[in-house]
Amino acid sequence: MGGSRAPAPAHEHRERARGRSLWLGIAAALILGGIGVRLATQGGATLPTALQDGVTLAVSVFIESLPFIVLGVLLSVVVQVWLPARWIDRALPKTPWLRRMLLSLLGILLPVCECGNVPLARGLVSRGLSPAESITFLLAAPILNPVTIITTYQAFGWDHGILVARIVGGFVIANLVGWVFSRHPDQHAVLTPSFAASCSAHHGESGGRRWSRSIARFAEEMSTLLPALLVGCAIAGLIQVGIPREWLEALGANPLWSVLALMALAFVVSICSNVDAFFMLAFGSVFLPGGIVAFLTFGAMVDIKMVALMRTTFRTATIVQITAIVGLASLVLGLGVNLLA
Repeated sequence: MGGSRAPAPAHEHRERARGRSLWLGIAAALILGGIGVRLATQGGATLPTALQDGVTLAVSVFIESLPFIVLGVLLSVVVQVWLPARWIDRALPKTPWLRRMLLSLLGILLPVCECGNVPLARGLVSRGLSPAESITFLLAAPILNPVTIITTYQAFGWDHGILVARIVGGFVIANLVGWVFSRHPDQHAVLTPSFAASCSAHHGESGGRRWSRSIARFAEEMSTLLPALLVGCAIAGLIQVGIPREWLEALGANPLWSVLALMALAFVVSICSNVDAFFMLAFGSVFLPGGIVAFLTFGAMVDIKMVALMRTTFRTATIVQITAIVGLASLVLGLGVNLLA
């Protein structure tokens, strides 16, 4: 008689928490977009110039990235819910290095920039691929996608081998990182505990109402990635206003420092790989070709925004190792191009 109501199951609490996170993320996105529009239309007279510039840059990076995040999540849902796991297994070679090479070329079919590839890489792991294979795809796809290749050609043509160096370098570096992590004795140890648990919960999930599962997975991915994207964009925008262009120009003619300076710039500005070549074109007369290649390669794989997004999937130690390997390889690539140019 009138006993207390039984507590809701744990999965219901998780779903409610994800729903709240999603709506909070959307609300924050709308607020950030509203601030950007107000600054653009009213000049931002009530804010200091540096802060106004930082907010404007953060908003521009967010608006540029958001469509690709949504597209990446949609593709991830298709892979996880609608694509049969046995089809993926049959389509990929059994030899590990061949599997990674084929996955690194998958970006040719997907015109998605780096931020949109994070949810797709998460979906591949949830579907049973190894973390090393997903990392290979994640790093190669932003460079080996048709939009990036076309925009790089439009910006630089065949000058100084910049286009070829970016494509070949991106492919080699991605497969190098994938090979390194394939040697890890416990593949799932590179994942965050929460994502590893999510993979275990969803692995093998089949049947049921696919549309309901698709909506639930879309909400889950967006509630995880949207807050990370907001944080990454905010940090990138605020840091950019503190780097004077004059400092970069002073380093542009040095074969070593030009590469290091543009790698640092690539990490900070967090610009989408689909349009970064046009951004870099403004520095073409200041920096050596090797620095430009290092910017276009390193920035497409690792930047502040990407680190924030990867943190939803990989442990901090894993991200540090990825950044170190990609950074060293990009440095070697840039120095090699400068020697040959």
